[in-house]
This record gives sequence, C-alpha cells and structure tokens, in this order.
Amino acid sequence: MSDSEDLADLRTGADYQFGPGAGRALFPPDESVTIRRSSGGRPRQVIAGDVDDTPGSSEGDRIVTYGTDGRFTLGELGARRIREAFADPAHRVVVGEESEPFVRDGRNAFAKFVTAADDGIRPGDEVLVVDGDDALFAAGRAELSGAEALAFDSGVAVKVRYGVADGRE
Repeated sequence: MSDSEDLADLRTGADYQFGPGAGRALFPPDESVTIRRSSGGRPRQVIAGDVDDTPGSSEGDRIVTYGTDGRFTLGELGARRIREAFADPAHRVVVGEESEPFVRDGRNAFAKFVTAADDGIRPGDEVLVVDGDDALFAAGRAELSGAEALAFDSGVAVKVRYGVADGRE
C-alpha cells in the first residue's frame, strides 16, 4: 500500500476510535507525515513532517503509534490535536491541582484526584489527563470508566504513558 492509501485507512481508524473528525485532526491532508513501518510493512508510527530515518537522526513529533490491536496510542502532538478537535469533556479525565506535578512527571492518575471525566470513557480507551482549565498534563490508557473514575476513592484511573512538561502548551 502507498502512504496515501495508508493515511486514508489510518484516518478511518482514528474516526472509529475517537469519533468523527479525529482522522483529519490527527493527520491533516495538507501536512506531510512520515510513516514508519514494521518489518512486515504494516504502519507502526506516524510522525509529523519528513523525518530522516538514518540512525541518530531526530525523531520528529510522533503523532501516534498504531498498535497490533488496531488501536492508536497518542504521542504528545496527537494528544494536543485530539484536545483541540474535541470539546471538553470528550476523551478527558480531569484531575485536581494536587496531582499535577506527579502526572506531568509521568506518574499514574489516581481516582481519588479525579474531579471530572467523560462519561463515554471505557477501560482501555486512550485518554487525555487535563486540569479544570483543559491544560494537558498527560496521555494514557483509562483503567476505569469515566463514571468509575469519579466514583472510586482509590485505584489507578489512568495509566499514564507520558507526562507533558510545563510551558509546552
């Protein structure tokens, strides 16, 4: 498959996973991207811009990684694009300010600090961890549904994949 055919398929997959419009938000038609592939030729990572694949070259801005399960995990750029494309509360788990430094540092978001969450979140979904002002702290995998994250007083609500440093908004 060509990169353009793969991008069309990736846009469709993003729309399915995140909702209509996600594919265009993650992979705008007017932006060039680099698709890194597995040894079998399957898309593995999508990176913004044209990236030199020689060893030691810059990684570029990873938009997503396409898992073997057919689901996307968001890079920081992908998380920012989803946040901009979907109005609050979609795909978001809101945590209080007391957990901000920990979550930004890449630590998990615990249910006792969750102040709001998208009702549509299911365990296993890719979610954004934000504050009440919608500032992005992290992205990761929901361990609880949105309702459970609000109701529980203990346990991991979001297994954080990476935190977003201050000043990068």
